[in-house]
Amino acid sequence: MIRVLVVDDSLIVRMVTRAVLARISDIAVVGEAGDAYEARERIVELDLDVITLDIEMPRMDGLTFLRLLMQHHPKPVVVISSLTSAGSAKAIEALHCGAVEVLGKPGPGFSNQEYALRLVAAIRGATRARLVRHATPPPSPLGSQIIAPVGTVLAIGASTGGPEAVRILLAGLPAGGPAAVIVQHMPAGFTHGFAARLDLGTSYRVTEACGGEELRPGHAFVAPGGHHLEVVRAGDRLLLHLSAAPAEHFQRPAVDVTFRSLAAACGPEAIGVLLTGMGEDGAVGLLAMRRAGAHTIAQDEASSAVFGMPRAAMEIAAAVEVLPLLVMAPAIVARCSVIGAKRG
Repeated sequence: MIRVLVVDDSLIVRMVTRAVLARISDIAVVGEAGDAYEARERIVELDLDVITLDIEMPRMDGLTFLRLLMQHHPKPVVVISSLTSAGSAKAIEALHCGAVEVLGKPGPGFSNQEYALRLVAAIRGATRARLVRHATPPPSPLGSQIIAPVGTVLAIGASTGGPEAVRILLAGLPAGGPAAVIVQHMPAGFTHGFAARLDLGTSYRVTEACGGEELRPGHAFVAPGGHHLEVVRAGDRLLLHLSAAPAEHFQRPAVDVTFRSLAAACGPEAIGVLLTGMGEDGAVGLLAMRRAGAHTIAQDEASSAVFGMPRAAMEIAAAVEVLPLLVMAPAIVARCSVIGAKRG
């Protein structure tokens, strides 16, 4: 039985959350709290597996509470935040502070049924997450040098634990690195803030994809929540295409969709990276990339918060390399050099 503490200043949200989880046989709400101070008392009293946490609360905001929790009493935390611009920005900050998942609150943009499905999946995933803390990668010795041949594309897929892993990977790459597309399992409303955070914290120019953009070195595009992201070839150009096709692996965006498109559009001039996450999304797509001649990398178990997606890729021999997160950037730089040498 997964024991859950629900922390939210809204009585209605607490009631909805409790009602949703009451129907799930392997999850039990063992406590509630209306603010951080009540939550602190419940954490001391109760044997907990997962905490659901509102960010915008009175007396002590959720981010401050989360930082203190991760410092003194680490627990897997699922953030449940409003879909406002301010709420989304705080939710992304929470992921970088140690939360393992983020959900939008039920409301006009997020139905109760969808909320229920995502909440249950997030709580189950949180119980499998290891609270991994990575050192900040050293700056690239290549400085601002452009090392990626035009037309080389780096595709990154991630889920639980992914936001911080993606940031660390991009931070290890120099400005002018390979054009990148990023698929992070995240609801609509949060991916814009995720892209903005990456843009500030790395040498890449990172934006949320709108569709129709041309891929260029030093630029990265995040798949928007609610849409699949594909790379398509138009003559000598590589363009982005958004799709509202059905979800795959219960996800839209799905990593498999993007990886399959890279296999078709770029073949051996693509690099695929599958990072931490629950489930199997990305494994078959990574295999398609490898069969098309792309270089494929999966994150190793020791550095993954959840080893599900990389493990699934390993089991079908989709990954050419299995690497710790902190050595992936040098491996990508080296692969770009190989691609450049083959062209020469």
